Amino acid sequence: MKPLKYLQGYPAHLHDQVNRLIAEDRLGAYLSQRYPGKHGIQSDKALYAFTVDLKQAHLRNAPVIDKVLYDNRLDLTHRALGLHTTVSRVQGGKLKAKKEIRVASLFKDAAPEFLQMIVVHELAHFKETDHNKAFYKLCEHMLPGYQQVEFDLRLYLTWQELERQSQG
Repeated sequence: MKPLKYLQGYPAHLHDQVNRLIAEDRLGAYLSQRYPGKHGIQSDKALYAFTVDLKQAHLRNAPVIDKVLYDNRLDLTHRALGLHTTVSRVQGGKLKAKKEIRVASLFKDAAPEFLQMIVVHELAHFKETDHNKAFYKLCEHMLPGYQQVEFDLRLYLTWQELERQSQG
């Protein structure tokens, strides 16, 4: 059985189940059944509005988000599907910090739940910098079922990689 790099840290019985789905060529069908749709958020402007709406619904006291965009440079080779950054610039005599969220472009064609999971994850970093219990509790608050969607996203990434390997 092939090691599942996106599922490291998960128990062996889950690896066995996923490897069985892969061996039976059913992983794509499983994901299509659970996540049949694709979202319509294709522009950076629409992504910004989507992110601000989520922030307003759950994190009203968090800092203002200055920029949200799809980033072609973020991908699995960089081990980042989304980034939250603070860009400091000198304006006049003051130092201004601008908050930005970048989402990997591969999410333009993903299920809406996967896009929402990535945005929730990056928004949670504005309150909790580390991946600790409070961070995941906040993610679960903003997106009930967060942990299952994160696991399924990892399955999706595994499936995408298998598809690329079979084509190349």
